[in-house]
Amino acid sequence: MQYFAGVVCPADVVIPTDDEEAYRLYPAERWVYNKLAICETQGLEHGPHGIEPRRFPVFSKPIYNLRGMGAGTTVIASRDEYERVQTPGHLWMPLLDGEHVSSDVAVVDGTPVWWRHTTGVALGDGMFDYWTVAAEPRPAVEAYGGEWLSRHLRGYTGLVNLETIDATIIECHLRFADQWVDLYGEGWLESVVELYADGRWRFHEAARRPGYSVVLFGCHGVRYRIDGERVNELRRVLGVSSIQITFHEDRALEMHAMPPGGFRLAIVNCWDLAVGLLVRERLAKAFRSLQPDAGFETQVIGGE
Repeated sequence: MQYFAGVVCPADVVIPTDDEEAYRLYPAERWVYNKLAICETQGLEHGPHGIEPRRFPVFSKPIYNLRGMGAGTTVIASRDEYERVQTPGHLWMPLLDGEHVSSDVAVVDGTPVWWRHTTGVALGDGMFDYWTVAAEPRPAVEAYGGEWLSRHLRGYTGLVNLETIDATIIECHLRFADQWVDLYGEGWLESVVELYADGRWRFHEAARRPGYSVVLFGCHGVRYRIDGERVNELRRVLGVSSIQITFHEDRALEMHAMPPGGFRLAIVNCWDLAVGLLVRERLAKAFRSLQPDAGFETQVIGGE
């Protein structure tokens, strides 16, 4: 919410920042959350569990997953393994190889008018160590993704997030990635409001620079208390754009959407990766475990 405070938005304009809200708002376009349809529109070999793949390995995941975080995803290496792990509501598709990119796209009547691309350093089990918000374009992603959007989302105006591997679309979301919007530049959110309110995109970037989104994970099953004063001190470190606390202290642990490998505690957005990694290390000490035998400091997953 810190990113949207102070951004003027008409009361009758709703801009989704999560997939649940986007699904409700756009009934004509919400088919994009069906991963079978994403495969079908690209001619990728695929099928629901119960239809046996002709070749292995394949990648398996839920047909619908509005909570994200890589829940339920796995690689199936052989026919024997497939017979053991078939799961209702899941699909298989090709196991793709290449650069994994998250792209935010401003779209006017199905036509892309602005792109920004982000790549992550994976830790495994759905976790990422940090993300790089790139300054440069990704021509292959923009050419292939732009053509796909023009064919399949004509009539839609708003933000789209595309996840691609080697420029092949693996997921499409009818919203932007709100984790690093402060790294897109001054005036970006105001331009988003105008896009949804008036159907125009007029964001002007004087110059792009790369940014970084560094993630702090703790262990599942542990409750934490936050030293808010220490967090605010770290927010003022030169080179830090923002710090997000990514869980609710008063909410049950199982009510948070988290990757299988760890419990996401915080995110440091910054302009210097070395600064972000150092601040993450210091930030970990601002979380006190409420488990009596777990010690004071957070166990950091990933990083140095």
